[in-house]
Amino acid sequence: MHLLSASCVRALLFATLLRQVSGLETVIGLYGETLEIPCNIGAMKAEDITITKWKYDKGPGLSGDLLVKQRDQGVSISATDEYKGRVSMGANSSLLLSAAKLTDQHTFTCMVVFNADIGEYPVNVVIYKTPAGLEISDKADELEIGKLTKLGTCVAKDSNPAANITWLKNNTPLVADGKGISIQASVLVDRVTGLSTTSSTLEFSAEKEDTDAEFTCSTQPTVGTELVSSPAAFTVTYSTENIVLQVTAQEPLVEGGNVTLKCLADGNPAPTAFNFHLKGELVKVENTDTYTITNVSRDSTGEYKCSLVDDPTMEASKDITVIYLDINLSPSGNIVEKAGQALDLTLQINASGDFSVTWTKDNVKLDKEPKFTKLTYADSGRYECEVTMGLLTQKDFLELVVEGVPVIRQLSKKRGEDGAHKVLICEVEGSPKPAVSWSINGTSLDESPFVNGKITHKITVVPAANLTVSCSVSNEFGADSRTINVSSLIEEVRMDKPDQSDDNDQTKVVVGVVVGLLLATVVIGLAYWVYMKKSKQGSWKTGENEDGSSEEEKKLEEKVEENSQKAEV
Repeated sequence: MHLLSASCVRALLFATLLRQVSGLETVIGLYGETLEIPCNIGAMKAEDITITKWKYDKGPGLSGDLLVKQRDQGVSISATDEYKGRVSMGANSSLLLSAAKLTDQHTFTCMVVFNADIGEYPVNVVIYKTPAGLEISDKADELEIGKLTKLGTCVAKDSNPAANITWLKNNTPLVADGKGISIQASVLVDRVTGLSTTSSTLEFSAEKEDTDAEFTCSTQPTVGTELVSSPAAFTVTYSTENIVLQVTAQEPLVEGGNVTLKCLADGNPAPTAFNFHLKGELVKVENTDTYTITNVSRDSTGEYKCSLVDDPTMEASKDITVIYLDINLSPSGNIVEKAGQALDLTLQINASGDFSVTWTKDNVKLDKEPKFTKLTYADSGRYECEVTMGLLTQKDFLELVVEGVPVIRQLSKKRGEDGAHKVLICEVEGSPKPAVSWSINGTSLDESPFVNGKITHKITVVPAANLTVSCSVSNEFGADSRTINVSSLIEEVRMDKPDQSDDNDQTKVVVGVVVGLLLATVVIGLAYWVYMKKSKQGSWKTGENEDGSSEEEKKLEEKVEENSQKAEV
């Protein structure tokens, strides 16, 4: 082992001091945790180190030994003060310091003896502590618009260094402006622990929009993540500036319905007493902002108001309209009238607005209002009128029955599809329902439903000879009868002609007569021509004039003319 001279030792110590001043390393420790302080020996090999020693700066010109370790020997603890029992040596000759606290903020020096040299490596220790938490205390009961009010105090306890607190409204930082925002901060240091407690007081002048605002405070520690307090909300009070009358009613508002009036004021807290002006009547309500009008009528239409009890000049109004629709159909219901008479049908309408009218007969829409100047059986049916005004509808009806003497409107016939029978059809109008009878017996009787005073009766016959058939109808008001000629089916088959219609039988007879008369006229004309020829010859023989005529000639001419007239008929 080589001994160093005093001058060499002094030179080494001076060099160490120069390194300490020129580049001092800083290590940050967390309060209450174990701190490792490195011994920066660089590229020096462990086997080259003879002695390793740790000490700390106790003050100007004073140092305190902590521990020492010689090569091939264990660690010797030399600390006798607050570090006794808290220091040990770690890997690479580092110093382990347990339960770090603020009083540990010193300069710790690692002294190393290697070969014939001595090296010192000072390290500055700083201890940080995150605040125990953020809390808003002394919170205001409420905030008043336009008035600077102490909102609360945000406290960050036991930190190092002292916390820097920021106030936020809806996550937006607040900055003191000397008007509506004032922030005052203070720091209190614990004499025992040396930890700092920061208090920040916010005074705030609220606005109406701050009613639902959330206020928080935050701090960003030197080590670790940002801390944010729990949000705080405050009631913002302000006087009523606007009032609104709200009307709630079933649409459409008709007679018999209910109307609820609600008075809305924008003050906070909201007013609890209101006056309702009900068309000249004043009603005061307390601890509520509504009033209900029941069973309204058309007379309830008009202007309604509400106002503050504390300030009657603060009022709001609303017009209420009760709509109504009255109809009166005369006559209505079930009506029985005589055929041929007039019926005066009137519809009276009393409505609060524009309306439309629709008429139907037996569920079929009519183009216009029905008029009955002369009732017929076809006028029978159910008439309905529907009057519509917006969403409001009124209906009424007339069930009209027209009665009178039955009338046969048509008596017809047709040949069956198989050609082996004929169908007689009797179409009748009358009411009450008339009874129908035939002058002959038939088969396959068929009667249509009796609708609106009309009925059709059919029978099937197989005439063996030409017949004249009658259809008779009757009810309590009278009777009617009509006849029709029906030709024999046997005669039609013998003639081998298709029976287009029995009406053609009469046509055939007329055509035959006309043809016969025409043939008779031709025969008579021919006889007359022969006679005239002979007469001229006789006249020449007897010496009569050619232009003259005998008595027989005149008679013959008269006969021809008479037959000609008959033929034309």
